[in-house]
Amino acid sequence: MPGNRAIQNLAYNWLQLLGKQRRLSPKTIEAYARDLRQFLGFLCAHLGEEITIEGFINLKPLDIRAFLADRRKGDIQSRSIMRQLAALRSFARFAEREGHGIASAFSAISSPKTPQNLPRPLAPQTAKAMTETELRAGEEREQWILARDAAVLSLLYGSGLRISEALQIKRQDAPIGKIDTITVIGKGGKTRSVPVIPTVQKAIESYLESCPYTLSPTGPLFVGARGGALSPRIIQLAVQRMRGALGLPESATPHALRHSFATHLLSRGGDLRGIQELLGHASLSTTQLYTKVDAARLMSAFESAHPRAAK
Repeated sequence: MPGNRAIQNLAYNWLQLLGKQRRLSPKTIEAYARDLRQFLGFLCAHLGEEITIEGFINLKPLDIRAFLADRRKGDIQSRSIMRQLAALRSFARFAEREGHGIASAFSAISSPKTPQNLPRPLAPQTAKAMTETELRAGEEREQWILARDAAVLSLLYGSGLRISEALQIKRQDAPIGKIDTITVIGKGGKTRSVPVIPTVQKAIESYLESCPYTLSPTGPLFVGARGGALSPRIIQLAVQRMRGALGLPESATPHALRHSFATHLLSRGGDLRGIQELLGHASLSTTQLYTKVDAARLMSAFESAHPRAAK
């Protein structure tokens, strides 16, 4: 980390706090560390001297804008710059709490505007086909593997799980029989309980009946071809093959099934707050994106079918 020893120690303590108290993922912490390292490195060259905590606190808005301009030269997208600013502001707040003063320059910098990318759900019949084994019946793969993939994808579409959440389920917690809910740990270490519908339960039961391995109660529910923990990449590749069979765009990913879960619930009158809880979104504004998806879908249907729609 560039800068003198004091600011390096401060940065280390900040990163430790992000992991232990805020429970950010290792990848996010790594990204934040990289963001701060790039910023401090730039400042050393920009100011022509080793950066100190005092120097960081006394930065001028012009210094930060010079850094952002430099990042723009590297063809860095607005979303990445937004994250970088968020990291730097987090470090500045930490420095303030540690008694080093207020880095007021950051409050004078506005975050760049980013295009709002709406979720791209699948059509109901397509999502349903992807959670069944029939679509892949012609593939030269063992039946239990097809059943396993169908069970994982059923959890994504039927319960709105992230792929990481589905693959963290232990065998003893398998939602089968009378167990119709599962508890998962989502982003930020937040725990939520999610209902599992009978169709998804049946898919998991079919997988367990055909699985050739004896699964440890405390081990993963879903295993790979050799009996180890199943990699998300295997499911991504399975969906990639399905895209070819169904003629779908690259946006048809395992995560698109989670988007489909939310959008299809909303289109059938689902409560936005309830959907937020099911998805584990920290902010309702994230869930509200699905209302825009549904509105766009309705407008598209109107424009293609209504006799008075503009042509």
